[in-house]
Amino acid sequence: MAGVLESVNQRTQLVGENRLELLLFRLNGKQVYGINVFKVKEVLQCPKLTSMPHSSPVVRGVAHIRGGTIPILDLGLATGDSPIENIDQCFVIITEYNRRIQGFLVKGVERIVNMNWSDIQPPPKGLSNDNYLTAVCQVEKEMVEIIDVEQILSEVAPTKQNISTGIVSEEFQTEAVKHHILIVDDSSVARKQIKRCMEDVGFATTVLCDGREAIDFLRNMADDGGDVTKEFSMIISGIEMPEMDGYTLTTEIRNDSRLQELFILLHTSLSGVFNEAMVKKVGADGFLAKFQPDELAKIAIEAIEKQVEAS
Repeated sequence: MAGVLESVNQRTQLVGENRLELLLFRLNGKQVYGINVFKVKEVLQCPKLTSMPHSSPVVRGVAHIRGGTIPILDLGLATGDSPIENIDQCFVIITEYNRRIQGFLVKGVERIVNMNWSDIQPPPKGLSNDNYLTAVCQVEKEMVEIIDVEQILSEVAPTKQNISTGIVSEEFQTEAVKHHILIVDDSSVARKQIKRCMEDVGFATTVLCDGREAIDFLRNMADDGGDVTKEFSMIISGIEMPEMDGYTLTTEIRNDSRLQELFILLHTSLSGVFNEAMVKKVGADGFLAKFQPDELAKIAIEAIEKQVEAS
């Protein structure tokens, strides 16, 4: 366990190299699962839990850790499996998503592996629990399933989805219909959230699932003679994605003269460890550390208004 925690503390060195570290763990069976170490704050033996009345069955209780009270979610139950038993012999992975801290109860924690995002693939169709998977990969000839934590959290603790009244003026709605936004994210929950938010503003949207798909799409459009910078007023991209992450996607766009003027907004749920300097280094125009519809709408509106003024 000491080795796992040491590796967690070294996670930031992989930022921007299209690489990631996966913390491997098991739930009730032999299947191995993975979670990006960038999301992990701590791994510990399951502490004593206090039950929470009226909470979701997925929440096995709360733990008092380092002066804070943290909800502990059973990843077995959360993914449609049976609950994890003998929890005093199990482990908790403490994570931070969207500025919220929670623990995930797992049966056992194995090790950390260093991977390239190009080796991370979308889940094959037909997997029994594909609703809760964002990607898969091979580790020593064994398939590792990477859980879509955003999907789980959206079901257990839903967040605000709609834009507040007054954020979008009637005048801007008239302008918004002239603009097209490209949304890139591997999480189905994030794609739906961002798409709904942008369409509520009035924008047209196109949605793609990862950085590789996005760069191929944009280059094919340019190869066919299309003016990509006129077609899309903005790209909103996640950072963690299979095959090509958001940093690498941004770098590829900036290195292509036909694409380099595109406005790029990167977003991530990795609020606790995110390196904003990397956003500037790769040439992104903006960064959003948490899905918050009002904040996302304001950033998009301001960017489009500046483009209109400059044209």
